[in-house]
Amino acid sequence: MHKTYNYDLAGRTLSFEIGRVAELAGGDALVRYGDTVVLVTATASEKPRAGIDFFPLSIDYEERLYSVGKIPGGFIKREGRPSEKSVLTSRVIDRPIRPLFPKDYRNDVSVVATVLCVDQDASPEVAAMLGASVALSVSDIPFYGPTAALNIGLVDGQFVINPSSAEREKSDLALTVASTSEKVMMIEAGANEVSDETMFDAIMFAHAQNVKIVELIKKIAAECGKPKRAYEEHRVNDKLFSDIKSDIPDSAMEEAVFTDLKQIRDERMHALSDKFLEVHGGEFAEYGAENKDALDALISEALYKYEKQTVRRMILKDSKRPDGRKIDEIRALSSEVDILPRTHGSAIFKRGQTQVLTVTTLGPMSEVQILDGLDSSEETKRYMHHYNFPSYSVGETKPSRGPGRREIGHGALAERALLPVIPSEEEFPYAIRLVSEVLSSNGSTSQGSVCASTLSLMAAGVPIKRPVAGISVGLVTNDEAADPTDDFILLTDIQGLEDFFGDMDFKVAGTEKGITAIQMDIKINGLSPEIIKQALSQTHIARTHILDEVMLKTLDKPREATSKYAPKVALIAVAPDKLSEVIGPRGKVIKRIIEETGVSSIDTNDDGRIFVSDSDADKVEKAIKMIRSIVTPPEVGQTFEGRVTRLMDFGAFVEIAPEKEGLVHISQLAIDRVEKVTDVVKEGDILKVIVSEIDRQGRINLSHKQVLLAEKKNRR
Repeated sequence: MHKTYNYDLAGRTLSFEIGRVAELAGGDALVRYGDTVVLVTATASEKPRAGIDFFPLSIDYEERLYSVGKIPGGFIKREGRPSEKSVLTSRVIDRPIRPLFPKDYRNDVSVVATVLCVDQDASPEVAAMLGASVALSVSDIPFYGPTAALNIGLVDGQFVINPSSAEREKSDLALTVASTSEKVMMIEAGANEVSDETMFDAIMFAHAQNVKIVELIKKIAAECGKPKRAYEEHRVNDKLFSDIKSDIPDSAMEEAVFTDLKQIRDERMHALSDKFLEVHGGEFAEYGAENKDALDALISEALYKYEKQTVRRMILKDSKRPDGRKIDEIRALSSEVDILPRTHGSAIFKRGQTQVLTVTTLGPMSEVQILDGLDSSEETKRYMHHYNFPSYSVGETKPSRGPGRREIGHGALAERALLPVIPSEEEFPYAIRLVSEVLSSNGSTSQGSVCASTLSLMAAGVPIKRPVAGISVGLVTNDEAADPTDDFILLTDIQGLEDFFGDMDFKVAGTEKGITAIQMDIKINGLSPEIIKQALSQTHIARTHILDEVMLKTLDKPREATSKYAPKVALIAVAPDKLSEVIGPRGKVIKRIIEETGVSSIDTNDDGRIFVSDSDADKVEKAIKMIRSIVTPPEVGQTFEGRVTRLMDFGAFVEIAPEKEGLVHISQLAIDRVEKVTDVVKEGDILKVIVSEIDRQGRINLSHKQVLLAEKKNRR
């Protein structure tokens, strides 16, 4: 069956074609939005994956460069590893749909979104998110959706649905919201210091629009959807769980988890497991296990459930957190700068057992990152933020295999949080790279990296507009209520255990003026407006406290100068039509400037901006003077010191700027009469001259005689 459904979305036609392609996939949707076309499929394995305790959902957002009329760069000429944008989009597709599968579903599910054609005014990311919801809804996969998603911009104080590329350029907000018909499922935002109130209104505005699209997807599922398949339920062995609760009373479990140190809690939980195994290790058959090792795995799973129930009960019923803090209390904070003596900037930020080191490196503009993606408006990236999460940070032993999707996502979140305060190229003509090294992790390292990065930037002398701090708020709801979000508690500054056992990780970063970034992950079927509003309020209070009480007491403003180990970069802007004079044929002039001044690099932009870089400020200044002399027309009366390049019978030619010569007539070489030019000068001499005339043809006449007369007059 092939059916097409159309919907007008923000002045563009959104259409879903079902059953036209990919007929062997579990579910399919060919999504068209404007001229953007994305094919999304959803397929599940027949049987659950054995021996796992998680839902194996994989999301792949596949960019095809033919979609924007490009041939991939490099030798191989085909798409390689996913771009950072592709990874981030896969994560955004994943987050709103993952909570809407059965909690005990263990079948592999693969959602693939292939970008076939791109209209820069119609977001392929939004098309992919909507397509994923449709493909899952019409498939036979158990999925409790559908969801819908939109981008919201803020242009001239007005909310704009799915802004065009031109509108995105001037928008103060880049917000993505995914919703079901009742609740908000996912929030991702970058903002130019937007207030809490404006952000909340934007989220609710997006949700109201999403509800309308959800109704359309429900209609599609009703008309085109396959019957949902049955699946093998996975649950903790009832007898085993009952026996564990009999042997380990609630008080013992509370005592085990009630500590602010992760390693002590882990030791206590291992002790409980060992004690139970010691008594019941020979009873594996009674619990449906094949051997003692299999029983050990079942015990770990049952203890995890018991620990989760205990923690959630303590928090929700008694307002008692595992580490003894109040509900809105932040863990112990500390920060320090200049940890590393020769890097351009460094800082450590610590919150409880979460500790992050961020290092700032400054470079010339030639070191900006070149992007080869689908977005035509973003071909280079000057500010880069990378995040590393080594296994030792959580006390594990795992070899490093490079950054995974989580690391890329956390780095991008910190980058987005700081981008609004990064100075422009004109203010600070450097390429900027931050690297956040997670040294210890027990909750919200991404927001720890935001705080460490702010301090590192200020220590490096980067004139950021305002310092940025970040914090995370968690959520515990009542599982037994008809609507769990009717009975909830929000936790400021969640640690790892509260993240694992809680229902939400709501990360907000911002300045004293407003929000710069949000990322929200949830494990339940959505958030109510009340929860969102309260979460924004609590994060606002917390990040203000972190800024005022810790970060600004460590370093209250950016340093006046960059490190002596950082390169010195200067910017000079020239008329674009003068750029060719600075570069010269085949780069002859610019190479000469580099050779004569000794600067490391000179980079040019087509708009006339020229960046000069070297560790020696004097060399940079010398190169800038040479560039000015090339692009600035000489004026009569102006004095130069130039090199004699050629001798003629009638005078000497003197270079007053690279590739720019003037003639000193023989009569202007000295005060007295000169018989031969060689009696006064030879090639290579440095001669001080004054511009005496510029004729109609632009030829420059120079005088050394006038210089000598002026000096003689001054000596009297």
